[in-house]
Amino acid sequence: MKSEKIKKGMERAPHRSLFRAMGYTDEELGRPIIGVVNAYNEIIPGHIHLNEITEAVKAGIRMAGGTPMEFPSIGVCDGIAMGHEGMKYSLPTRELIADSIECVATAHAFDGLVMIPNCDKVVPGMLMAAGRLDLPVVFISGGPMFAGNYNGKRLSLTNMFEAVGAVSAGKLTEAELEEMASAACPGCGSCSGMFTANSMNCVTEVLGLGLPGNGTIPAAFGDRTALAKKAGMAVMEMVNKKITARQMLTEKSFENALVADMALGCSSNTILHLPAIAHEVGITINLKSVNEISERTPNLCRLAPAGESFIEDLYAAGGIQAVLAELNKKKLLHTDLITVTGKTIGENIRDARNKNPEVIRPIDNPYSPNGGIAILFGNLAPNGCVVKRSACAPELMQHSGPARVFDSEEDSFSAVQAGKIAAGDVIIIRYEGPRGGPGMREMLSVTAALAGRGLDKQVALITDGRFSGATRGASIGHCSPEAAVGGNIALVEEGDTITIDIPSYSVTLEVPEDELAKRRAKWVKPAPKVTHGYLARYARMVSSADQGAILI
Repeated sequence: MKSEKIKKGMERAPHRSLFRAMGYTDEELGRPIIGVVNAYNEIIPGHIHLNEITEAVKAGIRMAGGTPMEFPSIGVCDGIAMGHEGMKYSLPTRELIADSIECVATAHAFDGLVMIPNCDKVVPGMLMAAGRLDLPVVFISGGPMFAGNYNGKRLSLTNMFEAVGAVSAGKLTEAELEEMASAACPGCGSCSGMFTANSMNCVTEVLGLGLPGNGTIPAAFGDRTALAKKAGMAVMEMVNKKITARQMLTEKSFENALVADMALGCSSNTILHLPAIAHEVGITINLKSVNEISERTPNLCRLAPAGESFIEDLYAAGGIQAVLAELNKKKLLHTDLITVTGKTIGENIRDARNKNPEVIRPIDNPYSPNGGIAILFGNLAPNGCVVKRSACAPELMQHSGPARVFDSEEDSFSAVQAGKIAAGDVIIIRYEGPRGGPGMREMLSVTAALAGRGLDKQVALITDGRFSGATRGASIGHCSPEAAVGGNIALVEEGDTITIDIPSYSVTLEVPEDELAKRRAKWVKPAPKVTHGYLARYARMVSSADQGAILI
């Protein structure tokens, strides 16, 4: 056991004295020590109930013969951070989370870990730490929130951001907006659609690090607490069998994750996080390979914001295991990979079935023959940019229009709210990338304002920042290279024609190369927006989005 280095032998008597100061017994110290990473806080709805999940995990560890030792993880609520400088800190917390878990787990020689995340960058940060540490690791999330209900219509956080745009367009009153605000998010859990948090929690099942049900069992269900106990027992089984995270985080498992991503129509943020997680285990995900996977993988689910179903509906339909079972009918998965159940993926899905073909389309009747995510390339984004095409209106799958150029999210949001954006426009928001933002903000406020004004099927948006998983429309993010390092998005001028062709995976700035060369010669690198604190250090060290915005 790794933990013997902190508790066994005469020379570790000082260490044992410190454990005894905390009330640990010799019997507890004689067992494997399991770090329990609890991301509980009182600022994220998906985390407000994680103490209950943590206690269940610790009970499971004890039942299986281990000693749990809890420590915390930070987290940012993307919804509350949205639309102001707080969003600059969301993505950078991913690195802090991975680093802090590495520090605590290594310093205290844990024999295994149970990760308890739920929202936003906490899940990928913990997955990065899992790959880095290569210990027995099990993930148990807090589970998804139920959908809200307003005047008989189910809704989620997406609808709230879009409602703000509807008020500015005179389609909704402020009183109605407040009524919706009281109904949209009815209780604890990660927001109810296929947004980033739920996308990444579902991915833990596909990677093999989360038990079946981890991505979809609602937060308020007793089955969620029961699964937490099973997670505690599962990590002990992994310790006993010497199964570690890196045995699951392989090239084949990342390919499975991308296949599932395409079928589910996950957040475009998965294309930022999966390369970063893969990097921790020495694997490179080439963005062009993402399109190859998309071409052969049908889109089986259209959950909010792409459709009218929610994560609770996916759970009732059979969950992620049912989706994997559908994909396996056409042999699209590697099914021989080990998982935290101690069984292979193939064994896990043997008895899975699709209980609702309206929520999980059968493999021979998909929503579309190709996947929910596409990577576009062209002179505007030589290294690629990402679009959630399953949430894109058919009218914008192929589109040409004049560029409306903004150097910040705030300026573009103000223009939308003031009615200065017209049908057919292509909004460019730049200097919001990993380095230029810094921190690569999500642009949900802008896209939702467009939707609220009825322009989500008529206006495209391209940024070197990110889009929330709650975004719908032709919202193209991660444009690389970013503007702050001189990428061509920095050279776009008001009125330039931009051509988007999602079926052909292309995005083009219709400006001759000699004209671009003249503009490039005049371009001046902007001064950093932040010059002190964590964001300043982050900006100096972060890579481009096509590499996963990792620190280098």
